[in-house]
Amino acid sequence: MNTLLQRTLPLLVVAVIIVLLYYPLMIWANSPVAQRSLETGADIGCKTVSECVYMLRNPVIPAPAQLGEGIKSLTIPPLAPTSAPYNALVTLGEAIVGLALASAVGLLLAILLVLSGSFERAVLPWLVASQTVPIIAIAPMLAVILGQYGVQGWFPKALIAAYIAFFPIVIGVSKGLKSPDPLQLDLMKTYNASRVQVFTLLRFPASVPFLFTALKVASTAAMVGSIVAEISTISFSGIGKMLAENSRASDTIALWVIMFYGALLGIVLVALINLLERMVAPWRATRS
Repeated sequence: MNTLLQRTLPLLVVAVIIVLLYYPLMIWANSPVAQRSLETGADIGCKTVSECVYMLRNPVIPAPAQLGEGIKSLTIPPLAPTSAPYNALVTLGEAIVGLALASAVGLLLAILLVLSGSFERAVLPWLVASQTVPIIAIAPMLAVILGQYGVQGWFPKALIAAYIAFFPIVIGVSKGLKSPDPLQLDLMKTYNASRVQVFTLLRFPASVPFLFTALKVASTAAMVGSIVAEISTISFSGIGKMLAENSRASDTIALWVIMFYGALLGIVLVALINLLERMVAPWRATRS
C-alpha cells in the first residue's frame, strides 16, 4: 500500500498543479482574442471579456467545458473511422511495428559495432548523419518509392517510424554491450569462453538496463515518426491525418483533443515497455 501511494502521489501532485495553472493560463491566453472579437462586433454570445474567454469558437486554450465537449464528440462512437480512438489505434499499430523493426535493426547494428572497431569507425558517422535529415522530407519520398512497388497503407509509415526510432536503440545497446568491467572480460578469457559465450553470458545481460532505457526513448520517437509520416503522406486514417485535417479547418479544440490522444499513446507505449521489462528483467522492477 505504501509503495502504491509513493508511486501515485507524485502523479496526483502534478495533476493538481496542472489544474490550478490551467484556468489562469486559459484566461491569459484567450483574453486578447476575446477582446479583438468584441471590438469587431462579432456575435459570440457574450458581452464581456471575462465571459468570452470561456465561449470562443477557436480559443487558444479551450475552456474545460469546451475540452470535455470536444473529447466527447471525437470519442463517441469510439470505433467510427472519424473518431480519435480508432485513429489512435491505427497510429499505435504503426508505431509498435516501427519500434519492432527498429529494435531488430538496432540490435544487429549494435552487435556489429561492438564486434568490429573498423565497422564502428566506418558506419557510426553515417548513422549519426542519417538522423540529421528532416523526416518531413524523407517521408513523402519513401512513400513514393515504396508505392512504385505496390507497398502502400500503414507499412510505409511504420518504416518511417523505424527510421526515427532505431538510432537510440543502436547507441543504447552498444553502450550496454560495452559496459562489462574489463576484469569480467578477462575472467571470461581465462575460462576460454568463445565470443558467443561472452555475448550470451556477459554482454547481453549487462545491456538489459540500457536496452529498456533506449526502448523508452525510441518508443516516443516511433510515435512522432508515425504521426509525421501520416501528415507528410497520403493517409486515410491515423492521428496525423486528423491533425492535418483539423489544422486546415482551424479547429483548435479538436487539435487539443488530438494532442491529448497523442500524449496518451506515448504513455501507453512506455507502459507496455515497462510491462515487458518486468517480464524480462523482474529484478530491475523489484529494485525500483
